[in-house]
Amino acid sequence: MSENRTPVLVGAGQFLQREFELEKMLDPLGMMVETARLAAEDAGGGKRLLNAIDSLAIVNVMSWRYENLPRLLAERLDAHPKEEIFTAQGGNIPQKLVNATAQKIAEGKVRVALLSGAEALFTRRAARRDGIKLPWPRGEVRTLINFGNEREGESELERVYGLSQPVSIYPLFENALRAWHKLDLDAHRRKMGRLCSRFTQVAAENPYAWFPEAHTAEEITAVTPENRMICFPYPKRMNAIMSVNQSASVIMTTVSAARAFGIPQDLWIYLWGGGDAMEDPWFVSERPNFHSSPAMNCAAKTALTKAGVTMDEVDFLDLYSCFPCAVQIACDELGITEDDPRPLTVTGGLPYAGGPASNYSMHAIATMMGKLRAAPEAKGLVTGNGMYLSKHSAGVYSGTPKDPSSLTAVSLDGAAPGGEAQTIALEAEGRGVIETYTVVHDHDGAPEVGIVMGRLEDGRRFLANTPHDRSLLEGLMTEEAIGRSGILTCQDGCDRFDPH
Repeated sequence: MSENRTPVLVGAGQFLQREFELEKMLDPLGMMVETARLAAEDAGGGKRLLNAIDSLAIVNVMSWRYENLPRLLAERLDAHPKEEIFTAQGGNIPQKLVNATAQKIAEGKVRVALLSGAEALFTRRAARRDGIKLPWPRGEVRTLINFGNEREGESELERVYGLSQPVSIYPLFENALRAWHKLDLDAHRRKMGRLCSRFTQVAAENPYAWFPEAHTAEEITAVTPENRMICFPYPKRMNAIMSVNQSASVIMTTVSAARAFGIPQDLWIYLWGGGDAMEDPWFVSERPNFHSSPAMNCAAKTALTKAGVTMDEVDFLDLYSCFPCAVQIACDELGITEDDPRPLTVTGGLPYAGGPASNYSMHAIATMMGKLRAAPEAKGLVTGNGMYLSKHSAGVYSGTPKDPSSLTAVSLDGAAPGGEAQTIALEAEGRGVIETYTVVHDHDGAPEVGIVMGRLEDGRRFLANTPHDRSLLEGLMTEEAIGRSGILTCQDGCDRFDPH
């Protein structure tokens, strides 16, 4: 590859609106215009750089519907890209976009690319609460998706039993992880608290964090009216916060174009290696276990291998952090110990810096760029996770160029076999043992129902709800339930599990 086609990230912009004043609130499109311009100014290229964009990619926007959103953004920026991209959903998408764009730049297919995303769910919810109709442009037809895997994350069977949202699915991994590490409930709670507290300390120093304040482990784990239990074992402060107004954009180009635009070399950030992988089996209920992620391992280690560095040589990390288990599983897969002195995030993570749907990692990449500009010899690793540990992407960055012949070493859309899909027993009856579980709570913090995955005596997996018995549900949260046996019965076509 010619050095002139070496891809570099040259500009980054971030933006947030925390206070609700209707006349000042920007829609997602308006926020992307803001951060695109900030990214161009950050690079020193200004309007001339925006006019030169020939690839414009937007991360899927959930909080507002537009018709042909990439075209609308291009028009607002006076850009005329030959390629317009609107992605599928998934926390892996921003890093996957960087990987794919770097590949196109290296192949001479793209010269200047804008990668952007935004969410305004905070404004949407505030307007709905106050009965206000937002004066934002709205399309009758959703923008067509032409990048990424659109497959839904849950099966129809999983939805029947209440597994339809991240808040109820990730706790299954967390409880299984506790048992895998042979921790009791109190020890595990303290471990989660320590992990999350470290993230809040980073968020407290981040000017773009939604909650820029540090919390102790006890403040994060203690269940209070302000920190109600959502789904056991996660109280509110351990959950990704999607009700934010945030945007981030990144500009990528070639070394030769960066020179032509007069962008100083000390602003250039190089992608040393990238990797992408998807989990197999796809649905959570069919996974062989709930404490590991072969695809996460595959994506991150591919990026490290392509970059030619080891985990010990990485200086800065941003491990995707929608829930504590995602971080803990990443640490297990990458061999990062709890006493590792490196912060595991550069932003503060999704529960504290903010989780703008699929675009969080664009903020991580933008923040990582600043870290590496200040320490050009350092290396940074960013990981992304989509759906339920289902889709993964990773990238290794540095402010120092690598040997041009080995740059843009990326692996796209790799498969990571995670074992044989597990057979789910339907209308099961008889004795079973709990593999993992959670207890769903209502908006007042009261336990509603338990969701259980387990094994029948013949080895088949079952998926069931518990009886609506408050004492039983409270028992599941005060004593270890994994490994506990019980009786399965089928009622109205749905399985019920009563542990003994």
